[in-house]
Amino acid sequence: MTRLCEITGKTVQSGNNVSHAHNKTRRRFLPNLHNTSFYSETLKRKIRLRVTSAGIRTVEHRGGIDAFVLGQAPTKLSSKLRKLRKELEAKKQVA
Repeated sequence: MTRLCEITGKTVQSGNNVSHAHNKTRRRFLPNLHNTSFYSETLKRKIRLRVTSAGIRTVEHRGGIDAFVLGQAPTKLSSKLRKLRKELEAKKQVA
């Protein structure tokens, strides 16, 4: 499983550890990922995602997972969220 946020797209970055003597060794900066579930009011079920803390705040700021997915361009969504978007659009057309 890749270390990638499904909301923001944040991934692993690389850089240097710098010692007091300015010796530089390579290191990795890992994103702060959490396995969380968001409740979709339209679909009446939970959606499990692997997101960063910033991603959780983004979803809450936009008004929930439904509003976030429908308000975002499909090209900017992960494959899992694109499927969710199609389900939401289909459900909205039926209702």
